[in-house]
Parts: sequence; C-alpha cells; structure tokens
Amino acid sequence: MDNRPIGIFDSGIGGLTVFKEIRALLPNEDLIYFGDTARVPYGSKSVQVIRNFSSEIAAFLSLQNVKMLVIACNTASALALSTLKSETSLPVIGVIDPGVRAAVKVAGEGPVGVIGTRATIKSGAYQDRIIRLRCNLKVVARACPLLVPIVEENLMQSDIARMALDMYLSDFRKQNVSSLILACTHYPLLKQLINEYFEGKTLLIDSACETACEVKEVLHARRINSCATSAGRETFFVSDSPEAFSEIATDFLGRPIAGECFLHSWQNEN
Repeated sequence: MDNRPIGIFDSGIGGLTVFKEIRALLPNEDLIYFGDTARVPYGSKSVQVIRNFSSEIAAFLSLQNVKMLVIACNTASALALSTLKSETSLPVIGVIDPGVRAAVKVAGEGPVGVIGTRATIKSGAYQDRIIRLRCNLKVVARACPLLVPIVEENLMQSDIARMALDMYLSDFRKQNVSSLILACTHYPLLKQLINEYFEGKTLLIDSACETACEVKEVLHARRINSCATSAGRETFFVSDSPEAFSEIATDFLGRPIAGECFLHSWQNEN
C-alpha cells in the first residue's frame, strides 16, 4: 500500500477529463494535477519543446512525492512518453495505449477513425499502434485544430461546433467508421454532439475512461494503491492564472474544484 498522491498533467485544462475519470474510479486516492496553462497549446509546438516541457513538469511532480505519473495529454503522450519513462523510475501512463486497445477490441472489420491535434495526428502514434495490434485494420485519421478552442470557449452546443464537426467528420461518416478514438482530452466534452452527428452508429472511444482503468490496474498490480478510507485530497498547480483555471475547471469536472489551486511560474526558476 502507498498513500502518496498520483501526479497528473496536461498542457492546460483538457486533462481534467482524465482527472475526473480517475477520481470517479479511485475516490480514496490523493491526486495532484498540473496544468501548463501558460504554455498551452502543445499541439502546435515542436517535438523537442514538448519533450522539454513534459520533463520539467514530471520533475516538478516528482518533487511533490507522487507515486505515479499520468500524462493526461495526447500530444505529450505521443511525443514524450518514452522520454519520461527513461528519466524516472515511477510508473508512467499515457492516454494513447489504453484508447488504442479499446478501439481495436471493438473494431470488428473497421475502419477505425482517429481525431486529435495536429501534433498527435502527425506523430502517427495512434495509427502505428493500431496497425501493430491489427495489421489489416484500416485507420482514418484527421487533425481537428478548431475543436480545442471551441471547448475552451464553452461553445460545445453552438452552431459553430456543429459546423466544425461537419467539416472534420464528414469523411468519417462517408467511410462508415466503426469506432472513433477521441484522441484529445478536450473532445469528451463534445461526445454528445459527435454521437448525434453519427446518429449513434459509431462507437466513440474515450481515452480518459480507458486511462483511468489502466491507472487502477497498475496501482493494484504494483500494490501501490492507497489504503485510505476517506475521500482523497485534490491539489492543483497551474502555470498561469489559478482564478481562470478554477472557473473553467467547473465545466470540465461538472463541479467546482475541491482542493487548492496554486500558481507555479517557470520564470521563478530562472
């Protein structure tokens, strides 16, 4: 048993969808979330910059004495997972592999669709992993850069959101994709609208749910789950405006944040 907290990080607020699922599945675990809100988005940045940012956050969370790192960001999972695994002895879990395994399991004859940021899609991380598990499965992938700002501006039920989804997803509907991986942690907030677009005929794979299940499995396998019986504590760190983060976090969590939110400025370390 291990009562140290689980460290979760994202480039901004999208990773709160992963945080929410982990909290629902593991109510007694202490959780620390880091949102790099001063440097969001990661999706348009270079590979090396994303790896550097991820390493900095992982080092910060290690100083908070976490027992596990969860990369609640598809872009960082695609480009920095192997780097972080080589830099720490802590278990490191990304959001890609859990989602891929779930998609392949239910794919049938396919094809499987993947939507995400430019960096995630360009990396080929999802496409490569799917083909590795089922070499004959067709994969259709597309970057959807407008969806993140739509979610962050709370426009999930707007005509703008519907037009963007039609622009991005029309080819997926024409090709009758059997399942669609939501390869960005913001996208679960558009799940209802996406499901309506496909008329419920395409199975949506939410990497946040699948990642939470993997976190639970790894904790038990390594015997590092908490023995606490009370509700786990929640602590939040952001690199810009805790007030703005706390306000937006309510939409992602469906409730106000339960713990304190602290500002961590990278400039303070220079």
